Amino acid sequence: MTVDFVLRDWNAWAPGMSCHEDWQKWRDHQTFAQEEKAAIPAAVPKILQRRLSPLARAVFNAADGCIDSDKSLPIVFSSAHGEVNKSLEMLKSMQKGEEVSPTAFSLSVHNAIAGLFSIAYDCHQEITVIAPGQDGIAPAFIEALGLLQEHHSEVLIVLYDEPLSDFYPSLPFALNAPAICALALKVSLTGNGLPLQFNNSSAHRDDGEQALQILSFIKFLVADDNTLVLGNHRHSWEWHKK
Repeated sequence: MTVDFVLRDWNAWAPGMSCHEDWQKWRDHQTFAQEEKAAIPAAVPKILQRRLSPLARAVFNAADGCIDSDKSLPIVFSSAHGEVNKSLEMLKSMQKGEEVSPTAFSLSVHNAIAGLFSIAYDCHQEITVIAPGQDGIAPAFIEALGLLQEHHSEVLIVLYDEPLSDFYPSLPFALNAPAICALALKVSLTGNGLPLQFNNSSAHRDDGEQALQILSFIKFLVADDNTLVLGNHRHSWEWHKK
């Protein structure tokens, strides 16, 4: 499988990182600010703003930089663990004999952030929500490129994850990035932007789950490297700047 496409635009948010220049500086030091929340875009209705978790705020902030207010486009959301930390807090409440509200539950499911986004931005196009497991960021690209082949002119990919609670044993697995991070990528088959080629490989690697791979892809975007390879013990995927 080899597919050529164009990265029309991208935007990413992590604590202390809110523009391309910030990520350029991060490339050399790879450290993040602490305890910072993403700004909520002005387009989000106030009635929804209080429902946004720190992870949702990061997603909205990153995606808002890649969308046009008068144009709706298909979106592929991808998160390894979603709002699992919120689910853990509900389980702790249940263990104490406390009641869990339906609203809290509805905001903890894997497609909760995508649902809030579709309401806030009045999105009526296809929305796909992926939990990619060990395959990392590649499934989101496969889904988005498939939508482009179905004659959509542009597709938005949104990759996001946050560090897991210490309750979950992460070692020896590579599950956690050091901070919340969300990356939005607007892709098309033609047009202005960064031409890329995407193909699979039989190479066996251990690049961790999506939370780590998001940062690897951002570094690829801001670095001079022409090739990025990410994979697991079964196969790998390659991105080439053309």
